[in-house]
Amino acid sequence: MRKPKADYAIQAVANALRLFEEFRDESEIGVAELSRRLALHKNNVFRLLATLEDRGYIEQDAETERYRLGLGALRLGQSYARNRPLLARAHGYLEELSRMTGETAHLGLLHDFEVIHADGVAPDRMLLTGLRTGQNLPVHCTALGKVLIGCCPEGQRQAYDRTVVARGSLIAFTPTTITDPDKFLEHLRTVAGQGFAIDREECESGLCCAAAPVHDEHGRVVAALSVSAPSARLTEEALLREVCPRVISAAESLSRELGHQL
Repeated sequence: MRKPKADYAIQAVANALRLFEEFRDESEIGVAELSRRLALHKNNVFRLLATLEDRGYIEQDAETERYRLGLGALRLGQSYARNRPLLARAHGYLEELSRMTGETAHLGLLHDFEVIHADGVAPDRMLLTGLRTGQNLPVHCTALGKVLIGCCPEGQRQAYDRTVVARGSLIAFTPTTITDPDKFLEHLRTVAGQGFAIDREECESGLCCAAAPVHDEHGRVVAALSVSAPSARLTEEALLREVCPRVISAAESLSRELGHQL
């Protein structure tokens, strides 16, 4: 029987990647803060930063002496996008969705039962929902997450149930977040039946969203498209009547481009 891959992990590499990931939502971070977050000695953090800086993945601001992502990180991200046809093909649909609705559009992927915002396009207007490209959010409180789990094969939903839901009450992000596991699983069955999902201020107060699944040539759900907007501008009726049909249509068109037979 094969050992889990985690048994082969090299701690120094793992720590370097943990450090690298701290910059996902931060523009600059200092050594002391990184040391606190990673529970590593400052000397260890400094050596990791020096190594990553030498390879171009991290750079130091000469004035603040704080660290930020370097050009090496940008090149890696661009390489990832170039080698993922889904991302290249989806971007045009995001631009069209944003243009047609006047709202922010995202492409979401499922990873470790979390939603990764792989790409996004925002309109040019004063009041909008910000881009979340590169950020990850839980499945249960997002339209993207509900679609990615609700429309996937039953086996994957069962795995989500065993891994996440069975732990007990789901985390409440707002007063309208579904936190009861049984209610959420029932909600997923509704999502699977209708082929789309919405959330009304379930992830963040004042934010609403609609999402639909993207399938590949084998019929597998490989991603989801969404449109999000301030709930003050988009009522639930408008979300269902105006936004959902456009998101579903874009997701179906992208699915056809990926070889899916509807």
